[in-house]
Amino acid sequence: MVTPRRVAIVGAALSACGRVDDRTSSQLVIEGAMRAVEDAGLTKNQIDGFGSTSGSPLVPIDITERMGLRPTWVTTSSVGGSAWEFMAQHAAAAIAMGDVDVVVLSYGSTRRSELKRGIGTANVGFAASGGMQWDAPYGHALIAKYAMAARRHMHEFGTKIEQLAEISVSARYNASLNPEAYYRDPITIDDVQSSRMICDPFTKLHCCIRSDGGGAVVLASEDIAKDCAKQPVWVLGSGQAVSHTVMSEWHDFTESPCVWAGKKAFAKAGVKPSDIDICQFYDSFTITVLETIEGLGFCERGEGGEFVADGKLRVGGALPTNTDGGGLSACHPGMRGMFLMVEGALQLRGECGDRQVPNAKLCCVNGTGGWFSSTGTMILGVD
Repeated sequence: MVTPRRVAIVGAALSACGRVDDRTSSQLVIEGAMRAVEDAGLTKNQIDGFGSTSGSPLVPIDITERMGLRPTWVTTSSVGGSAWEFMAQHAAAAIAMGDVDVVVLSYGSTRRSELKRGIGTANVGFAASGGMQWDAPYGHALIAKYAMAARRHMHEFGTKIEQLAEISVSARYNASLNPEAYYRDPITIDDVQSSRMICDPFTKLHCCIRSDGGGAVVLASEDIAKDCAKQPVWVLGSGQAVSHTVMSEWHDFTESPCVWAGKKAFAKAGVKPSDIDICQFYDSFTITVLETIEGLGFCERGEGGEFVADGKLRVGGALPTNTDGGGLSACHPGMRGMFLMVEGALQLRGECGDRQVPNAKLCCVNGTGGWFSSTGTMILGVD
């Protein structure tokens, strides 16, 4: 019987982010991967596992070919923005059981540049296949789905739109400390509420930004991690869950599937929400963060509005969340789950400069895909 090995993130890095007009998405995937491998102090020859995803189902094969890799373990996923947490869990399980030793997960997207050139659409096409074809023709595309969840939360629990706006204000505060963030100028709740209406109740600043960018992490077994260049960030626990594609099949618009994924992750890690020092949560919209906070047990259901209202999510607050500025201010190329793991690892290694949370030992990462359709939760920690 195989004794499971401990698994750590040993490398973490971003590729170019923000406005990247001179590179393709594949170039960003490779750039991020090579930076993460260098960060770990490893070489290409030590990589025996690889994972990636994008619009092309062959992307892992394409990238490994371009990089000159010959992995014997490969993964991909198609669950939306949480795909990176799903793949990291798959990689960690395979490493733990000895199927692979070193896995690189890498992402790159030029979504902003493509939209500027008129390639593709913002979100209608994304929501117009399969069962979703019955929603999209009536204007019920991605943003409308999240807006409906927000409106339901406001109706059921009395959550105020100003409380949701504070999530955006806190993200921008954190971004102001991050020299790599796309938007850094401070904003107020009034700024959020007076920005252009997108889909009631969401104004523009309740919605994630559009950017280019990418990043990568390297996961490895304990025996390799101890010889890497940087402090190992251990994968202590993880969980994943899926819920729905069609909104009419969502059992409760105020409950994210992170309720189920989070229970598994915390149980495996042997810790509680109150033990967590920092959080990196998918923030496609402000409501995404609110329902994640509630679903993972950082406050009671329906109390998220009051929980975030006093700046708890800011660096220096009680629960620093999305310390890089998140998808609301820093970077959101389309599948932001990768950036959550990168920022979590950098924070736990103490490498985040002005936005560094002192003495951070435990990080909760939660990726969300679709419209609260999938969730991947991870608990990361350092010795």
